[in-house]
Amino acid sequence: MATIDDVARVASELPEVTEGERHGNLTWFVSGKAFAWDRPFSKADIKRFGDLTPPEGPILAVRVLDLADKEAVLSVHPKSFFTIPHFEGFSAVLITLRTVTTKALREAIIDAWLACAPRDLADHYLEARVPSSSLAPDRPPAGRTTRKRPPRRSV
Repeated sequence: MATIDDVARVASELPEVTEGERHGNLTWFVSGKAFAWDRPFSKADIKRFGDLTPPEGPILAVRVLDLADKEAVLSVHPKSFFTIPHFEGFSAVLITLRTVTTKALREAIIDAWLACAPRDLADHYLEARVPSSSLAPDRPPAGRTTRKRPPRRSV
């Protein structure tokens, strides 16, 4: 069983993370962008569950790269990762901290950070974790499975 303290510990290990509040909930930011936040259910959320029992315990929301990544994450971790109607069309998933594994939580937080961090900061972090010379040519850096950041659009 993971806790918000576990989330804080993992998030604080990442470069340039700040902890604050958004909408009254504990939130972790990189370069002003929220990548993970405590996400209790609102009355409207609970009502939308209808006859189903909402997941218990603390719920963490984390950003994902895009909607395709969201679907992939949800299919890989169906016991602990989920979404709600309020998140429809939004590139984020919810995590039940009572049931998530430590490894899955850590990967989700790092991937959320990578999705929100400026490209140069994310690239530097990945290079520091696994030097490119130690990777096989077809193997992505650790923490970045097959997900890649889309190219930045110029304005």
